Amino acid sequence: MRAVDTNLLVRLLVRDDAHQTEAAERFVAKGAWVSQLVLAETLWVLDAVYQRTPAQLALAVELLLTHAQLSLQDADTVAAALAHFRAHPALGFSDCLALEIARKAGHLPLGAFDRRLARLDGVQRPA
Repeated sequence: MRAVDTNLLVRLLVRDDAHQTEAAERFVAKGAWVSQLVLAETLWVLDAVYQRTPAQLALAVELLLTHAQLSLQDADTVAAALAHFRAHPALGFSDCLALEIARKAGHLPLGAFDRRLARLDGVQRPA
């Protein structure tokens, strides 16, 4: 299966360049894989460059999870991260994803100085 990079995924979501959007759609038409790294980078771009709200970021993740031609790396982990992000929109999605990646790998607690993140089950604030 093909894989996509951040720029291609951003084009699919933002659709701000008709030519690149069409090319991206053709590229993924037969199926494509999205790594967690590309997903995290994409959300960073949507936040930092396109100034999307947490609700819009959550919707973007949901659209990618349900996209007929895209397969997200460890989609169950991404879905769990999305649930945390929706419940705690002040957290960054990447923090929620890092927690769920650690949980799936069996490497908890996740150490974090972020007080909001440290409130989640599986996170420990170092003393």
